[in-house]
Amino acid sequence: MNTGKVDVLLGLQWGDEGKGKVVDVLTPRYDVVARFQGGPNAGHTLEFEDQKYVLRSIPSGIFQGGKVNIIGNGVVLAPDLFMGEAKDLEKSGHPLKERLKISKKAHLIMPTHRILDRAYEAAKGKNKVGTTGKGIGPTYTDKVSRNGLRVGDILSDFDRKYSEHKERHMKMLAALGWTDFEGFEETEKLWMEGIEYMKGFQFVDSEHEINNLLRSGKNILCEGAQGTMLDVDFGSYPFVTSSNTICAGACTGLGIGPNKVGNVYGIMKAYCTRVGAGPFPTELFDETGKKIRDLGHEYGAVTGRERRCGWIDLVQLRYSVMVDGVTELIMMKSDVLDSFETIKACVAYELPDGTRTEEFPYEIDDVKPIYKELPGWKQDMTNCKSEDEFPQAFRDYVSFLEQYLETRIGIISIGPDREQTIVRK
Repeated sequence: MNTGKVDVLLGLQWGDEGKGKVVDVLTPRYDVVARFQGGPNAGHTLEFEDQKYVLRSIPSGIFQGGKVNIIGNGVVLAPDLFMGEAKDLEKSGHPLKERLKISKKAHLIMPTHRILDRAYEAAKGKNKVGTTGKGIGPTYTDKVSRNGLRVGDILSDFDRKYSEHKERHMKMLAALGWTDFEGFEETEKLWMEGIEYMKGFQFVDSEHEINNLLRSGKNILCEGAQGTMLDVDFGSYPFVTSSNTICAGACTGLGIGPNKVGNVYGIMKAYCTRVGAGPFPTELFDETGKKIRDLGHEYGAVTGRERRCGWIDLVQLRYSVMVDGVTELIMMKSDVLDSFETIKACVAYELPDGTRTEEFPYEIDDVKPIYKELPGWKQDMTNCKSEDEFPQAFRDYVSFLEQYLETRIGIISIGPDREQTIVRK
């Protein structure tokens, strides 16, 4: 029997690792690209042919002709934002309705979910999580509490279902004392237009779709959003997203048996970033942190928010490699460190009681990073065409990372363009 395979691609840090570019580079090897979790708070930026595209909900395989793209059941979808994103792509000549299928079991982000998001954050005061305010958390809350509205609900008696959910949300907002509904009517009108627009797409039972494609010998790439450290179970809780961003999320977010998973590609930056609130052991508050941010253009693809920047954290990365079962590493933005005299890598934490650990602990709020210093390569790598052209100091950095993480680095990115990607021998 000619059975296809499922490979998984995911971020190993706090998101923003550059997954979109890598999916676009890898997709020629696959017949199907499927998104398995998250919502439009995740932005994948892709650059090629002098064009920049930001994808929020649509799989990055959409740019490759002849590929099947699937939005899985683990995703939460905002019809108005989806419509805007899809129309922009259609304008640039990508025939979405031919290439994209949407799971009936994916949950819908309602306009009232966004208001609930703001209300919950306001109620937390100084303990707020720092969400993007796009309604992701409240949508997953409804899903888990068995109160969700799903894509498949669009197909029958939708107006009644929507009204009942909206009324329940309004009661919750009244209980919170929330009174700011500015712009709600316009948002709701656009949201309903998005519902009508979505009807032009094929709604599928994605678990059957995926497994039938596998049985017919098709190869599938599962695309994760955010990063491992934002996983609701294994991330830096409570400063996390509301879904399972780890490899296991591909099984629940698409309906794939774990025995179908082959390679797990883990993406990391040559340094580390984080958006929003929460602990970040290697964060730099000095000129070095600012320099990394400016050289790396570290601003959110969707929100424009300034990202917090720091040195690479190998304690955290080894933990991510473990929980994801990573088989191959992909390192992004190596060129950002081209001009540094010295590169640092966190190899252990000092805990509040003074002890040292190389295992990722339950809490990381008060840990101190213990660094190993390595010499910088002080050479522009953006025009390198093969790994043979890499400076020796950079090769030493790569070898050091591979040794510590006990995993091979198979792809190295040295710039934002699709061409600036070195696949190692």
